[in-house]
Amino acid sequence: MESISSRIASVSPSLTLAVTQQAKNMQAEGKLVYGLAGGEPDLATPDVVTAAAIKALQEGKTKYAPSSGIPELREAIANKLTKENGIACEASQVVVSAGAKFACYEAISAVIEEGDEVIIPSPYWVSYPEMVRLAGGVPVIVETTAESGWKMTADQFDSHMSGLTKMVIINSPGNPTGAVYTEQELKELGEVAISEDIMILSDEIYEKMIYGEAKHVSIASLSEELAALTITVNGFSKAYSMTGWRLGYTVASPAVSKAIATMQSHLTSNATTFAQYGAVEAMVNAEVDQFVEDMRAEYDVRRKFVLSRLQSIPNITVVEPEGAFYFFVALNQLGMSSINICDKLISRYKLVAVPGAAFGYDEGIRLSYCVGLDVLNEGLNAFAQFCQDH
Repeated sequence: MESISSRIASVSPSLTLAVTQQAKNMQAEGKLVYGLAGGEPDLATPDVVTAAAIKALQEGKTKYAPSSGIPELREAIANKLTKENGIACEASQVVVSAGAKFACYEAISAVIEEGDEVIIPSPYWVSYPEMVRLAGGVPVIVETTAESGWKMTADQFDSHMSGLTKMVIINSPGNPTGAVYTEQELKELGEVAISEDIMILSDEIYEKMIYGEAKHVSIASLSEELAALTITVNGFSKAYSMTGWRLGYTVASPAVSKAIATMQSHLTSNATTFAQYGAVEAMVNAEVDQFVEDMRAEYDVRRKFVLSRLQSIPNITVVEPEGAFYFFVALNQLGMSSINICDKLISRYKLVAVPGAAFGYDEGIRLSYCVGLDVLNEGLNAFAQFCQDH
């Protein structure tokens, strides 16, 4: 008789990965499909990064590495965080992990006790609530609106806290909305966290994908008190188009970093050794800096194109995203669930999108612009036709 733990049985599979795979399967079968569901850059990893990993392989760097990461990479990350993000830290506070997703889970697990509450603004990245449940915690969802730019206010944060609140999750720039919190907004949220000694998980994986007048601010840079409460998560997947490399990292107080490192030593030993040498190259090579800027500029062109198209479609609500590479489109007036909407989109219009139910908002969908303008154009034509028909 099969016996699955109740904790695992309560967790839902990643709907974003499932929808993305569905699109890839259809394309592999030769079917026409406009895949606007993906969450990864469509550009190849920079050649110099790949070459550095190949060189590491050829030099025999295929054995176990220090659990928290090779010294060169931890030092490069600490330097980057100090200089770019204003987070004063030592390499000893950095833990390199098998992807930013795993880094988020480690951060949550390191501080959450059974029954602790974690505040999560919605729409949220699909994995946050499930990670909290896996760690034995209780997700407390704070609903945001298009009118607030899909951002949680300090008043909302304060009103959803209880004596069991242990952590709040802030994702800026955000997935699925592209929302970017301003420095003032982060200060106000930080004041609430400080007042009740609430830990902050700051997921900054999209920090390089910022557009217009928006600026990325790391909440841990705003004060020593916030630095002590914050676990900053970042990685290499989005900025450097290294999704399959599975490299992420955390930086936190020495005590929390030690706890994360201890946990990782038992779970994965270390992130893939030779991949870490590629990551070092990504952080120190000026050619890669130019790659990142070129990619950001290309996505900004696509972002503006999608925004203009969506704004011309009646009866939908769209907020201009200031970061990441997604649009979250509210379709409240249709009166259909997001899963029903996405089923119709793919079966009748060949358009693959991610239902808002995955992100805690069931009357919207996420559209990604990690595809070329030709696919975007055809996909948006299909979406406009769907909206007209309904």
